[in-house]
Amino acid sequence: MTTSPAESAATAEPASRTFTTIGVIGLGTMGAGIAEVFARTGFAVVGVEKDEEALARGRQYLEHSTARAVKRDKLTEAEQAELLGRITFSTSLEAVAGADLVVEAVVESLETKKQLFRQLDAIVGPDTILATNTSSLSVTEISTADSSPGRVIGVHFFNPAPVQQLVEIVRTVVTEEQVLEQVTTLMAEIGKTPVVCGDKAGFIANTLLFGYLNHAVSMYEGRYATREDIDAAMRFGCGYPMGPLALLDLIGLDTAYEILETMYRQGRDRLHAPSPILKQMVTAGMLGRKTGRGFYTYEAPDSPVVVADDRTPSADAKPQLRHDIDLVGVVGTGTMATGIIEVFAKSGYDVLFVGRSQEKVDGVVAAIARSFDKQIQRGRSTEEAKAEVLARLTGSTSLEALVDVDIVVEAIAEDLAVKTPLFGSLDEICKPGAILATTTSSLPIIACARATSRPQDVIGMHFFNPAPIMKLVEVVSTVSTDDAVTETTQALVAKLGKVGVSCADRAGFIVNALLFPYLNDAVRMLEAHYATADDIDAAMKQGCALPMGPFELLDVVGNDVSLAIQRELYLEFREPGFAPAPLLEHLVTAGYLGRKTKRGFRDYTAR
Repeated sequence: MTTSPAESAATAEPASRTFTTIGVIGLGTMGAGIAEVFARTGFAVVGVEKDEEALARGRQYLEHSTARAVKRDKLTEAEQAELLGRITFSTSLEAVAGADLVVEAVVESLETKKQLFRQLDAIVGPDTILATNTSSLSVTEISTADSSPGRVIGVHFFNPAPVQQLVEIVRTVVTEEQVLEQVTTLMAEIGKTPVVCGDKAGFIANTLLFGYLNHAVSMYEGRYATREDIDAAMRFGCGYPMGPLALLDLIGLDTAYEILETMYRQGRDRLHAPSPILKQMVTAGMLGRKTGRGFYTYEAPDSPVVVADDRTPSADAKPQLRHDIDLVGVVGTGTMATGIIEVFAKSGYDVLFVGRSQEKVDGVVAAIARSFDKQIQRGRSTEEAKAEVLARLTGSTSLEALVDVDIVVEAIAEDLAVKTPLFGSLDEICKPGAILATTTSSLPIIACARATSRPQDVIGMHFFNPAPIMKLVEVVSTVSTDDAVTETTQALVAKLGKVGVSCADRAGFIVNALLFPYLNDAVRMLEAHYATADDIDAAMKQGCALPMGPFELLDVVGNDVSLAIQRELYLEFREPGFAPAPLLEHLVTAGYLGRKTKRGFRDYTAR
């Protein structure tokens, strides 16, 4: 949408600069990692610590890190020795006097950093670039400690620096253009992916990540869902490498609290105000993995091994089928309905499905047959299995055929005006005790239940697309749903080989309630010209290990679908931060819906 300084640099002739010596001040885990990155790529590095003890610790970090690389065949012993030989260690700041670039990685304290920059101002030459690795503090404020603030820039590496590709290049309003260009070029030369952004607390990745994490904490604090279900929902529903609460334990709850507090103080966004339970846990010393207890309990401090505690679900509490489920009904013939039919049939259930025409009914059988043909081609199934599954399918164009089903799953248009009349009809047709389930992703399930005379039998069974592949199913109970119906649905999900998570009936359930505000925040960031769509996507994929960047995902989901979900969330919670970003509204109005219209946040016409 906009041209970033990095893109401008690509079109203009960059101000060339040869870097030979890099100073790194602070050799903790992060500083030692930064020193290793530069030494790996042939630069002379001067590492500085406050005293001999800290210096010895920093040297040890480097030795252990490079030894692990040797063990994994990432380095030879000769390369390790050569790398370590490029690093000079000192306890004197004067040692960086001849450096071309100095990166500070000291404690995350504004006063400490400003004091350091005042000292460096009197030591280094006028052409030396000074960089801060802060993850949340104001680079502009740090730069005021230097007599030449235009040479100060943020270079936010991610931990562990030798492994993580992303570096956020943070420009202030006074950062010189040539400094920005030179540092951006240098980061690319050392094999990193630089993304350029402005100077506001959290930059790109932390701003988007910690808003999402804080929302997950609020969800847990409000007892909307268990810690296990919140984490499983995001892992299996979005493909995230870790659930939000487990990730907070890894980051450290004290660190998370400080980052959120800093972002809130600067932006006054209520969604960044730390959830009260975070402060309580930090005060209690429950900081996550490093103390052995946070949202989860660990085998020992610094251990990644989770052990059972008083909040761990009992193995004896495994849900049981309180209703007999033999014959399954499905209403709908679209992509989602077809996938659900395939899932049930593959799990051994006879499935009776209903479509609006014989052509659509035949299309379901043909689609499942094609799905099997692909699996057979890849060696993942057999002709015998295909024949067995197809034999379990019975199609009809009449709802009356559902008279004997034990559960019926509705998978039609995401519109209450269509769903509620259907549930009224199912109420009249289906036998007493049959479970009536809806696959809605955002609409109130209680509205469907109210259309029947048996709201106790109505439940949400939200599959994710494509249903045969995605492992997650959200089991959503209304205030009227009978406990036996909830337990039966949970047990049924397990029999299907899916991961079931339970929650109450409110907009977005777990996944969409956490995912779409994050996507909306990304759109707001773009429309504020803070960073480009490409840089925001790169930041979230490489800095947070997400499978897709927010704009890639929005274009896949469809901007119209995303807008509808965001509107539902805003109407339900009345949270100002959930109001759909104007840019998202404008794109939908213009018909730029994403991949399906070949234009969304990106243009796909030439691809």
